[in-house]
Amino acid sequence: MSRPIRATVELAAFAHNLAVARRHAGTARILAVLKANAYGHGLDRLLPAARSADGLGVLEMEAAARLRDRGYEGTIVLLEGCFDAREIADALRLGVTPVVHGADQLESLLGQRIERPIDVWLKLNTGMNRLGFRLAEFRQARRRLEASGSIRAVTPMTHFANADDGRGVAEQLAVVKAAGDGPWSLANSAALVRYPDSRAAWVRPGILLYGATPFADESAAALGLQPVMTLRSRVIAVQTLTAGEAVGYGWAFRAERAMRIGIVACGYADGYPRLAPTGTPVAVAGVRTRTLGRVSMDMLTVDLTAVPAAGVGAEVELWGATIPVDEVAAAAGTVGYELLCALAPRVPVDVRDSGDSPAAD
Repeated sequence: MSRPIRATVELAAFAHNLAVARRHAGTARILAVLKANAYGHGLDRLLPAARSADGLGVLEMEAAARLRDRGYEGTIVLLEGCFDAREIADALRLGVTPVVHGADQLESLLGQRIERPIDVWLKLNTGMNRLGFRLAEFRQARRRLEASGSIRAVTPMTHFANADDGRGVAEQLAVVKAAGDGPWSLANSAALVRYPDSRAAWVRPGILLYGATPFADESAAALGLQPVMTLRSRVIAVQTLTAGEAVGYGWAFRAERAMRIGIVACGYADGYPRLAPTGTPVAVAGVRTRTLGRVSMDMLTVDLTAVPAAGVGAEVELWGATIPVDEVAAAAGTVGYELLCALAPRVPVDVRDSGDSPAAD
């Protein structure tokens, strides 16, 4: 028998979350963000469900090439643009839409021989101060691209720094307004849900599509989302502690009374957060309980007090429908994005579509 840890990716859940995004988006087109190997879910695995979006956003040219190799003919936006002249040639060959976010990219693109006009997205820095042109340079770059004869359409875009908290997007939208009209792409997942005036022509949902929340104060369930990934394992050993006995590295947990504990085949080498403390939620045989002590490389410990019948072989949900990934992340002092992206390659993944039998890969 192989090690029991497995992840399941539900295509129907992704399709459901995409439908939620559409309800929020209104007439805006949806660029489904599939960067970071589709937030750890697998680009190839999710493509069948993501095809119904109006376009796909990725980071690397290699990911764009994979999408084309798998027959995707729609819009692909390269979210950090091209990193050198060779990639510009690849973008032309593949029909990929690069983002232009800086002077070097602009000059490289305009200096390239372009036989067939292409689309580009042009990034405005509205205050996040990572990528993008400041307002005056943005206007100039836009004029140069539109006058070049080699660019078919320019889609202006920006990215919000505070759409997920009380500061909102008003300050950055004021810069957008000053930059002029156009088929803007503005809203990420958080802005799409909370700020209707940011939806514009294109929206770019990411974490929302995977069934996790972009907000610290509102759960994925409250947003009507379904988890796309479930991580499960099993109890592989049971120990009975007497009062005062400890468990695991550093004896970080010590029993106050006699208790049963379960050892689970899941650790930080599988992508579970090492910093998850005692009390992190977990479900054993469908019953919510807690982790105990330190997470080790290949194992963690759970409290079986609430599940007296559970023994070796009992199913454990690390995150999924019973235990939202955002709850695990919050306990570990991080965000759901990180846990999903960190799923280790050694974890087998089953893909389900509309309740069909899982297909392992």
